[in-house]
Amino acid sequence: MSENTTQQGVAGHGAFFQDTNLKAEEAEAATAWVRSHVDRRTVDLGDRMDDIREHMWELEKEGEIIVHRITDAHKPVEVETLFGWKKRIPTNQLWHHKSCGQCGNIPGYPTSLMWFMNKFGIDYLDETDQTSCTAWNYHGSGIGNVESLAAVFLRNFHQAYVSGKQHGFENGHFYPLVHCGTSFGNYKEIRKYLIESAELREKVKKILGKLGRLVDGKIVIPEEVVHYSEWLHVMRNRIASELQTIDMSNIRVTVHAACHYYKMVHEDAIYDNTVLGGNRTAVGTSVAQALGAQVIDYSTWYDCCGFGFRHIISEREFTRSFTMNRKIKVAREEAKADVMIGIDTGCITTMDKNQWIGKAHDMNYSVPIIADVQLAALACGADPFKIVQLQWHASPCEDLVEKMGISWDKAKADFQEYLKQVEAGNVEYLYNPELATNQHINMKTGA
Repeated sequence: MSENTTQQGVAGHGAFFQDTNLKAEEAEAATAWVRSHVDRRTVDLGDRMDDIREHMWELEKEGEIIVHRITDAHKPVEVETLFGWKKRIPTNQLWHHKSCGQCGNIPGYPTSLMWFMNKFGIDYLDETDQTSCTAWNYHGSGIGNVESLAAVFLRNFHQAYVSGKQHGFENGHFYPLVHCGTSFGNYKEIRKYLIESAELREKVKKILGKLGRLVDGKIVIPEEVVHYSEWLHVMRNRIASELQTIDMSNIRVTVHAACHYYKMVHEDAIYDNTVLGGNRTAVGTSVAQALGAQVIDYSTWYDCCGFGFRHIISEREFTRSFTMNRKIKVAREEAKADVMIGIDTGCITTMDKNQWIGKAHDMNYSVPIIADVQLAALACGADPFKIVQLQWHASPCEDLVEKMGISWDKAKADFQEYLKQVEAGNVEYLYNPELATNQHINMKTGA
């Protein structure tokens, strides 16, 4: 490594950024994770780690923490994770932990999810009293730290825990459902650190005490950290049997599984013997399978999308070349995919927003990139513009929509008419905006 004369470190961005000058074998070791294979065939299932939840229950028994429990009222569905451990996925009374990247770049992602919940009559709270998880900052810039990440994690999950009380219910009424894969991976990792480290717990308790984010002087930790794709996974058969209106049997689907979902804290990812033989993580793929689409494998299935956090800021061309060469080109040439679905904000943003760069290098490959829940919503008759919001996507979605039997031109014309209605003040809402901002509405009585 070259001598750093700026005293700023080799990480970060700006004039002080320096090349690490790694040897070839060092660079290979540093980046091997992007091609890491995590599945039941490659992980030694005999070498299992402790289940962190066992230590969590001990801490609660000792009076150290409060565990936000999943109850029968949350209508949980039991699934299996990598090591065969049981995980309960709540399907009702959910607190939406939104994604900054989804709301800013892919708004059809959360709207498709809430559209499904409205269709099923799911009880949920979508409020504004939450913050970004800050994990993009931590991974991308290196200026964050574990204490700040832990404080944000506990602050948001404390709000999820007490949110029901503010609306006429008991604490714990709403259970947090995390939209973003980055948040999900970060929160799982931070939960482990908190349970394992008394020192970290004491540090963040001081912070949370100042914020009024303790319950009886204790921090609140969730029984499970639950990702939206897990909710979609356990609801997939109901979606297909009760809501699906479009035959998907002619649609060739490839899947990108997010590293933050199944490579970080890999023991917590869902595996299902009915999906890919139980060898690869089930989420995403299981939805396409339930809808009756053709799920097509490809050689770089395990690869990172290319986002990579640090280099998306400092060396963006690496991200663009990686996602084009290792994902988009392969999905188009090998799989002849009609669409690639993902389960994470950063992955979809990277693969969707960077395909244009290929044209500058005569790499004219294009594949629609959307979330699993967006594809499912389309298959169930959701409006491509109002709900799924494909107009926000940079990758071309017209051919996919037409192949599904939906007229793109008609949907676009209808949307343009709808915008005129909105401009005239006739606004439709997926969710009562009063509930999003007013914490004093008694939802129990409707008062």
